Amino acid sequence: MRGSCCETRKTNSRGCRRSAWQKVKADMSGGGAVHGTSKAQDRGWAWIVLAATVLVQGLTLGFPSCIGVFFTDLQHEFQATNSETSWFPSIMTALLHAGGPLCSVLVERFGCRFTVMLGGLLSGVGMVSSSFSKSISQLYITAGFITGLGSCFSFQAGVTVLGYYFVRRQALANAVASSGVSIGLTLWPLISQYLLDEMGWRNTFLIFGGVLLNCCVCGAIMRPVQLESPSPRQVSRETTEGAQLSNGAGPHPAEPPQQGKFATCCRMLQKYLAFDVFYKNKGYQIYTIGVTWMVMGFVLPLIYLVPYATRNGVEERKAALLISIIGFINIFMRPMAGLLSGLNIFAGRRIYLFSLAVLLNGLSNLICIISADFSVLVLYCLIYSVSMSGIGALVFQVLMDVVEMDRFSSALGLFTILESITILIGPPLIGLLVDLTGQFSYVFYASSFFMVSAALFTGLSFCALERKNKLKEAPKGTADSPSKYQYTEVPSKPEAEGQAPPAVMYITSI
Repeated sequence: MRGSCCETRKTNSRGCRRSAWQKVKADMSGGGAVHGTSKAQDRGWAWIVLAATVLVQGLTLGFPSCIGVFFTDLQHEFQATNSETSWFPSIMTALLHAGGPLCSVLVERFGCRFTVMLGGLLSGVGMVSSSFSKSISQLYITAGFITGLGSCFSFQAGVTVLGYYFVRRQALANAVASSGVSIGLTLWPLISQYLLDEMGWRNTFLIFGGVLLNCCVCGAIMRPVQLESPSPRQVSRETTEGAQLSNGAGPHPAEPPQQGKFATCCRMLQKYLAFDVFYKNKGYQIYTIGVTWMVMGFVLPLIYLVPYATRNGVEERKAALLISIIGFINIFMRPMAGLLSGLNIFAGRRIYLFSLAVLLNGLSNLICIISADFSVLVLYCLIYSVSMSGIGALVFQVLMDVVEMDRFSSALGLFTILESITILIGPPLIGLLVDLTGQFSYVFYASSFFMVSAALFTGLSFCALERKNKLKEAPKGTADSPSKYQYTEVPSKPEAEGQAPPAVMYITSI
């Protein structure tokens, strides 16, 4: 009797180990966060994947920077106003940010490799189709919607896969990958101007469609990581304790099998869009509103700088060079800004450093109003790129500071959705203002207004919030335990070496 019981327990134990390991492999193929290690992590093929991610970021995030080169030609081709033409880059950039939650669903369902390749296919098809557009509205759908959504899939899934290939060197990998944006920002305008002069905008868009298909090649390189088999003790603990989640939170309780559509919808919204965090966390609320208002003015110079320069007598090649100067300076300044923000002196004060960068960016736009001479515009690009590097390096780091990491993914989803709305409506509204007045200088007036007001709102609001929290804590004597809504540093690194890797997050970059 005792022998049969022992055999039964051994059989059940082997079955549990086998089923647990099958679950681990299934999670990996689906793109979910997994336990275990792999020989491919932090070495060998991981560096090839990192190079592919750099290329993907240059092809996707850097691509909208070249649209300003085609602005005047598209206006003449379709007899469109400034407002109508600016809808094209606005839709593309907005989809590049707003598609994050949908990209996260695809990564969880099909994995990073499939999502990157799907994004590359959509981007290429969109640009090839746009070369045959007969109206500006068709351009909205092809190059705006299809290419923008495809670029979102490739970029965000490419960033996610780095979390599987890099563990100890993950910070270095993300920093190197972000350089792809600056490289793309440097090269795309120069290539665009050359091809436009030689072949016209339709043939150029056709070539761009083939170039963006290289995202499919990069996606094919991002093969799933084969994890080593966990030890029997580790698998047994996962099986009995319910498989602790990778972000440190415990497993969710079992849901009843029969649920209404409303409950399912609410659960999906809470998973990908953190409305509850927005309602409760005052720091997240202030920061999200400030950045949403800021990006309405942040994208304006990148769209209107080239047409502004050409209409004031600057040669087309020199005008395209202005955007490349911004990208070239970003290659060096963005890593330096990231290192500067990591110093201990700025611990707990990154929000004020971010507000200072936004303020400098807004004030720099006033240089263009003084003069449209090429040398003055070069000076503007130098100052603008320095402040832009600070914004790009800090925008998501500050978000990590004000939101707990176990809700960061859903908080980022709502954050990108809201900022994509203002990215979508900002350039067309300012284009309408230019159409009514005939003055391109109003673009930079408007950009300065949005940036300066956002910087003052964000910085002063956090200052008032911090002072309010200190006054509340003083009589209670709870200085050692910060209040619920105080702006504090939220630890983003695991406390122990054996802790699981971070959860899948979709990340965008300005």
